[in-house]
Amino acid sequence: VQLQASGGGSVQPGGSLRLSCAASGQTTSIYLMGWFRQAPGKEREFVAYKTIRGGYTGYSDFVKGRFTISRDNAKNTVYLQMNSLKPEDTAVYYCAARASRAILSALRDSSTYDYWGEGTLVTVSS
Repeated sequence: VQLQASGGGSVQPGGSLRLSCAASGQTTSIYLMGWFRQAPGKEREFVAYKTIRGGYTGYSDFVKGRFTISRDNAKNTVYLQMNSLKPEDTAVYYCAARASRAILSALRDSSTYDYWGEGTLVTVSS
């Protein structure tokens, strides 16, 4: 499975961006896709996940109510709609995927994911 993230850019506080993550290869094997981010000087952190089967969705507390993860199965693509962006949302955003089932409590852990895309930079600044 290969993942290609896109959609990053620069935006003012309060603005919006939509990130995309297109999967290719053995996409029928994908059970779970997620987004993580890493700000300069900080560790990578969980943002959101969505299971391809089962429809489970999860968000970190700091994006809940502002970000929405969705999928387009026909395009093998997962999106992250980011609204009301804040300067602290500035980071490189990574999409990730897992091919097999995992317990819900593990879906926020980066070690749960088997495949990673290149990051896309989001900068929120006035």
